[in-house]
Amino acid sequence: MKIDGMSRWVATFMGLGFFPLAPGSLASVAGMLIALGLRSSPVFYFIVFAFIAAVGFFVSDRVEKSTGLKDPSFIVIDEVSGAMLAIFLLPVTPAVLWTSFFLFRAFDMFKIYPVNKFEPLKGGVGVMMDDIIAGIYTNLTMQVAIRLAGII
Repeated sequence: MKIDGMSRWVATFMGLGFFPLAPGSLASVAGMLIALGLRSSPVFYFIVFAFIAAVGFFVSDRVEKSTGLKDPSFIVIDEVSGAMLAIFLLPVTPAVLWTSFFLFRAFDMFKIYPVNKFEPLKGGVGVMMDDIIAGIYTNLTMQVAIRLAGII
């Protein structure tokens, strides 16, 4: 199967995946910026996240199959969707955003259980789910930390 340009464009999140330095981190920042722009409506926020994730499952599956590569690093739509979940309903402060960013990247890179159980899955599920779970881990960790710190 030859990869079509649109699937590649979307999977690389408009080419961010081809950035020579830390494309996953750059895509995570893009996801957080999208999330910040949607903060006024949690329902719309979740709809946009669900759309990006659904499209991510589809295009990452197509790109993986067409290239024969398992979760190639230039697919970054997974980081975008995971980063959006990482800061969902968190207070917007520099400390919360920076901590969430670094925590999300750590959870994504170190694949803490059960994240590591999703990565071996084939196709778009394997590409997307580890980042979605990393985003959920980040959000839950931050929700607890913020409450323990008395921020909210």
